[in-house]
Amino acid sequence: MNGKILIVDDDRKTADLIRMYLERDGYQALVANDGRQALDLARQRHPDLIVLDLMLPMVDGLDVCRILRAESRVPIIMLTARTTEDDKLLGLDLGADDYVTKPFSPREVVARVRAVLRRAGEAQEKGPAAAQFGELAVDFVSHTVRLRGAPLRLTPKEFKLLETLVREPGRAFSRLELLERVFGYDYEGFERTVDVHIMNLRKKIERDPAQPAYILTVYGVGYKFAEEEDAV
Repeated sequence: MNGKILIVDDDRKTADLIRMYLERDGYQALVANDGRQALDLARQRHPDLIVLDLMLPMVDGLDVCRILRAESRVPIIMLTARTTEDDKLLGLDLGADDYVTKPFSPREVVARVRAVLRRAGEAQEKGPAAAQFGELAVDFVSHTVRLRGAPLRLTPKEFKLLETLVREPGRAFSRLELLERVFGYDYEGFERTVDVHIMNLRKKIERDPAQPAYILTVYGVGYKFAEEEDAV
């Protein structure tokens, strides 16, 4: 078995189609048809990934995502008929790892499942469970950040962006690379999305966001997290 996937969609035909393709690919598939059942199954069966429709009865998909993300780091792929950038960013900011826009090919969903699980596995294999940089402490397991001992409230995407940079201090990441790593490998947003998230992160972790000591701009490239010799 490649892993356990929870499919959440109130359209039973859509859920069964995705289940069939996932099982053909060697996954164990669970199905929930409303948000409340999705939360129960997620808590009881501990899936490796959740394919989550946004439009659900009982508890809608955005609330399911918000609740699950507060409880665990299970990867979530959202299914959405909403196509505006703001709608997609809302789901991603709540903690979804990727999204698929309806109508979709079930083979595309399977490909996204593989890609997201691969990224999640790579993240778990990388380096230590926590990192300390001056006054900033990042715990990759508990998903927490502390500044001068006080906890910071970061959105899931802000944390994922910070984690990506912190795990490889000194490495310059392009905006496109950060976009792909944080928002999904083929997210169709604009690179300015990264700039907005960097700006928000700097407001939370830097003493002077205008003169950052942690997240540095690499002109003509993108951003990097400071090495000790970069810090001022």
